[in-house]
Amino acid sequence: MQILRMESVKAVTGHKSHASIYNAIKEGLFTRPVQIGRRSVGWPDYEVHAICKARVAGWTTEQVRALISQLHVERLTAAVL
Repeated sequence: MQILRMESVKAVTGHKSHASIYNAIKEGLFTRPVQIGRRSVGWPDYEVHAICKARVAGWTTEQVRALISQLHVERLTAAVL
């Protein structure tokens, strides 16, 4: 797994700005970032790719929201101690 920083996330998803990604997060259409440093965040690559695949497959907004919820739950259950 890789952690993608903002520029990579924008390149993969086609979002043009930081704000568009953070707006998608507020709307429940993108996963929340994970803290990777004191002032840096990123996203697990598999989450970004899952969201892109859902969009390409034509999932509805509600289906994407459900996917986002599922991905957040999986983060909690997949934590390696």
